[in-house]
Amino acid sequence: MADPIFVTRSISIDPAEVEETFVRGSGPGGQNVNKVASAVQLRFDLVNSSSLSEPVKRRVAALAGSRLTKDGVIVIISNSHRDQPLNRAEALARLVALIREGAYPPKPRIATRPTLASKKRRLEGKSKRSEIKQMRGRPDED
Repeated sequence: MADPIFVTRSISIDPAEVEETFVRGSGPGGQNVNKVASAVQLRFDLVNSSSLSEPVKRRVAALAGSRLTKDGVIVIISNSHRDQPLNRAEALARLVALIREGAYPPKPRIATRPTLASKKRRLEGKSKRSEIKQMRGRPDED
């Protein structure tokens, strides 16, 4: 039995939920890239995962964007290294980072208003700029 993949203190993923397939990559590798399947295609079934709660699944699905299939599977492809183990580690790290980002609810935005002084500074800056631009015109015929 493989060790669980720790995302946060309270969230860990069972390695059986992560499926890896190896394909030929288009990244670096010279002539070797044509004969060795060093790229990794990592699949994580987000919808059917028992490791994550529903709110976390919703946030991760929103963050995943185009990496999420219609079936609710996250697909991460890594082919930036010449080495298969490095690509595996990078793909897994990207999955963990994605889930870690979705593990915490976003901090609610508190609406603020500009201060009176900042409004005055902005208007003074606009009037100065207006004067500069008006000076660029043709001089009056006096």
